Amino acid sequence: MKSSSHFGIGAFAATAVFVLSLATASAATTKVIFSFGEDEGEYADTDLETDGAGNIYGTTVLGGDFGGGTVFRLSPTANGWVHTVLYSFTGGADGGEPYKGVSLDGEGNLYGTAVTGGSGSCEGGCGVVYKLTNSGGIWTQTVIHAFTGGDDGSGPGARVTVDQRGNVYGMAPTGGAYGLGTIYKIHQGQSGAWTFKVIHTFTGAADGSTGSAGRMIIRNGHLYGAATSGGTYGSGVVFELTPRGGAWNFKTIYSFKGQPDGSFPYGALLFDAAGNIYGTTYYGGAHNIGAVYKLSRQPVGEWQEKVLYSFRLGGDGNSPISNLVFDGTGSLYGTTSEGGLGSGTIFKLSPVSSDQWTESVVHRFRGPPDGAFAYNGLVVDRFGNFYGATVHGGDNDDGSIYKFTP
Repeated sequence: MKSSSHFGIGAFAATAVFVLSLATASAATTKVIFSFGEDEGEYADTDLETDGAGNIYGTTVLGGDFGGGTVFRLSPTANGWVHTVLYSFTGGADGGEPYKGVSLDGEGNLYGTAVTGGSGSCEGGCGVVYKLTNSGGIWTQTVIHAFTGGDDGSGPGARVTVDQRGNVYGMAPTGGAYGLGTIYKIHQGQSGAWTFKVIHTFTGAADGSTGSAGRMIIRNGHLYGAATSGGTYGSGVVFELTPRGGAWNFKTIYSFKGQPDGSFPYGALLFDAAGNIYGTTYYGGAHNIGAVYKLSRQPVGEWQEKVLYSFRLGGDGNSPISNLVFDGTGSLYGTTSEGGLGSGTIFKLSPVSSDQWTESVVHRFRGPPDGAFAYNGLVVDRFGNFYGATVHGGDNDDGSIYKFTP
């Protein structure tokens, strides 16, 4: 991972029953559908977004016309995929180094964050939240908030969430009143002006610190997400935010305990139809190289956590920082940033019972011309296709977009 200085290790334990299988599933296939080059963008540390037409959207941290990163679209055609740079960042007032991709609203506009540029007192700028407006195929970028590095936060590297009313929610990993990050909401008024509001400031205590890079989830009017460190045991938390009378009530629903429990939750959360939450942690698990966990709400409103799988050395992957996705049979898929052949893996967890899952490695990234180092998980489009990104690999070792067929 590009920066790991803030990773934390906790203590204590949690147990789970799992079944391990290191056999690679032969039926699954992984194919690179696009390889980045410097002019097109490089270092694709991006979650992907898809629209109803099957287009894929994402970001690259570097490259483009000015070297400050790009927002791109891949469009399917009869002759393959067509790559279009929708916007190239200058690294100035418009922002630079966009991480973790974009989010699509109901009108086809895109929203995202860039960790540098903008304004503020930070070296290189404190970062921005931006909107890309599509008008007749022409994309126009607007900065809807430039972070100051003060109480509003700094260095936003998390993907944003857009609700049905067009409100934008996100997290900044640093800055804020305690220097440990913020959760914010941005609202556009009738005049067209955008209003920024901090709805939670991380203290580093039971609420955690340093919001994860994963997009928060809106469910039944509540916001759910993770903070990578802090909490009761210093190993990160999963939280719930509830709107109440113009304010937001923050509740820690689980504090990770460290090995053999999870530690350092970095990716986005996933809900199933029953309201259970699934995710990955970079550290922790039985071998302290990552875990997959499940949170289940109990009748009294509390949440119970189970480690579904602990990664282990060898041909297995390790250090997942991705989200998870379901297939049509209830199996979970995700990626690891390392392990396998050294460049990360795609893994599958198949349920045997509510407490027992079988793990298999369905692809081991090999490096150029295959992908390498999957710092993000998979997205499933409305046709049932799985897609993901790698920060290296591809023909030029500048990153790739791949299609995975279970």
